[in-house]
Amino acid sequence: MSTSDDHETPTVSRRSALIATTALGLAGCAAPEPEPPPRPRGGGLPFTTAPGPGSGAAGTVVGPAADVPVGGGTVFPALEVVVTQPTAGRYEGFSAVCTHTACIVADVSDGTINCPCHGSRFNLDGTVARGPAERSLTVRSVRVDAGQLLLE
Repeated sequence: MSTSDDHETPTVSRRSALIATTALGLAGCAAPEPEPPPRPRGGGLPFTTAPGPGSGAAGTVVGPAADVPVGGGTVFPALEVVVTQPTAGRYEGFSAVCTHTACIVADVSDGTINCPCHGSRFNLDGTVARGPAERSLTVRSVRVDAGQLLLE
């Protein structure tokens, strides 16, 4: 039996350590991004990867026209649609998906459609009233038939 060290302790140069660290960092950057959580219907922080048009095909009943106040609007979260009535009898429909980070807008109050995630506000015609959103809401045309709002 030998009492001396039979093997040497391996050493790593600074250069080798830097190269290895950089390679691991770049490999982490190349990994696919995880899927975001599904967004809740009716407002909230989770979001999708991109704004969408909302749900529902042409002819889908959105809800009673009487639920949309003149000078205001109503969010219909199950269809991801918001309908406004800027003046009596004129209904405008939009996707309820915010164009900033794809959260569902929460409500319509004080003359604006309001997103709870980062504070974006949209006018009753769907245009941006206050950012961070930079694009208008996607139009979802609606019509009234027998007192019901229908998607076109």
